[in-house]
Amino acid sequence: MDPHYPKLLCFTFSLLISFPFLPNQVSSLSPCRFPAVFNFGDSNSDTGGLSAAFGQAPFPNGETYFGAPAGRFSDGRLIIDFIAESLGLPYLSAYLDALGSNFSHGANFATAGSTIRPQNSTMAQSGYSPISLDVQFLEFSDFHNRSQIFRNRGGAVFQELLPKEEAFAAALYTFDIGQNDLTAGYKLNMTTEEVKAYVPDLLRSLSNIIKYVHARGARSFWIHNTGPVGCYPYVMDRFPITAAQVDKHGCASPFNDVAQHFNSKLKEAVAQLREDLPDSAITYVDVYSAKYRLISQATKHGFMEPFMVCCGHGGKYNYNKAFKCGAKIEVDGKEVVMAKSCKDPKAHISWDGTHFTETANKWIFDRIVDGSFSDPPIPLRMACHKVESVDHLII
Repeated sequence: MDPHYPKLLCFTFSLLISFPFLPNQVSSLSPCRFPAVFNFGDSNSDTGGLSAAFGQAPFPNGETYFGAPAGRFSDGRLIIDFIAESLGLPYLSAYLDALGSNFSHGANFATAGSTIRPQNSTMAQSGYSPISLDVQFLEFSDFHNRSQIFRNRGGAVFQELLPKEEAFAAALYTFDIGQNDLTAGYKLNMTTEEVKAYVPDLLRSLSNIIKYVHARGARSFWIHNTGPVGCYPYVMDRFPITAAQVDKHGCASPFNDVAQHFNSKLKEAVAQLREDLPDSAITYVDVYSAKYRLISQATKHGFMEPFMVCCGHGGKYNYNKAFKCGAKIEVDGKEVVMAKSCKDPKAHISWDGTHFTETANKWIFDRIVDGSFSDPPIPLRMACHKVESVDHLII
């Protein structure tokens, strides 16, 4: 049996044991009417924050759905876009984007390269965003305060573009962050055990931020765990591993081991948050298992070899950190794109070695939206309701 599946099988078995209780809890609930979504995270959910601050993600990013760069590191939509769609909301505007933004339905504070803990390096040195999670919270807090000041001043523009005060309490708050904190340790030549050693500090910081957001009125939380980073081409290309460290599906086991350790501790932290914030509905979403299933069964689900990058140039996986997606060189005084898009992004899982294609993002979203990978196993549309965690229902 694949070493990554026991946890998923145990989770499924838990559902089966507790299933007599769950339908009664969920079927009697009415769908939530989230008027807004406020998102915190990294490039997995950045809809334009980093691009607004440091320059647009270059073409061919955005080509499949938007037809042009749209602040996303993908050929099209991200999971957060599909979340907004499914809730009947427009796509989230990045808080940092001053042009064409509409915040009446929420705001996105995520930026590509963000971490839970601030990094002791510049973005030029490490590639990590200075807009860490604590900064994102400060942005949110300031947005909450000032949006209401401007709305109260009157004027049709402010009424149209900014959320009502009651939207903050009724909104869904989504979190997808932590991946960069794990790879940051490896960039500093830490061992797997050394990276694991600072996971508790990461989760204390994350829990504190969630509590701060709760103190500003949030009550519905949708928290993604981190993905199988050992299956991402940029990790497998950059960090050396031995043949014995490659699992049966071609992924680098040490890095997935760290991700699973983070996720296990995150789930414990979420359980503690439920006790500390008893008036809140907090859903833990196991995107790791959904993503690993897709990567390990790529051809079964209509994709080609899972590690081959769509938008890149050279290297084992069509990935080269010196020529990332959209990278150009100058030839005879003219700019020439070196890292181009593949002919059929829909056949690829990996867009640029780090991020997923729109088609892969949609596949993952379709698996998590109904609660199949969540604890408690509640659909996204009902995530405002408190339902007993599966862990509390196991007999």
